[in-house]
Amino acid sequence: QVQLVESGGGLVQAGGSLRLSCAASGRTFSSLVMGWFRQAPGKEREFVAAIGLSGGTTHYADFGEGRFTISRDNAKNTGYLQMNSLKPEDTAVYYCTAHLDGRTQWDYWGQGTQVTVSS
Repeated sequence: QVQLVESGGGLVQAGGSLRLSCAASGRTFSSLVMGWFRQAPGKEREFVAAIGLSGGTTHYADFGEGRFTISRDNAKNTGYLQMNSLKPEDTAVYYCTAHLDGRTQWDYWGQGTQVTVSS
């Protein structure tokens, strides 16, 4: 089993930045594709970003392009989501997720961390 624990959420003013972290355990981190999703109140969970095994491949939702950066440190078993120029509409619970390479379904989820952006 894989355990994912997010941290780094909080309250920030519009235009500010936050860096979320996702600490993984239970399996070799470098064997996991990593991603971030978010869910705002009353809305469905949506994809934010994903990163390949070595960090060389990344994908972003349109709203994150140019503002969010996903990264990983396999030596520390940790993934990150740097969020800049935050907007009130970025307010949501952010979830770290992972799956084994070759699978298409996100198998493992963290408990989520709240990000609130005030206007």
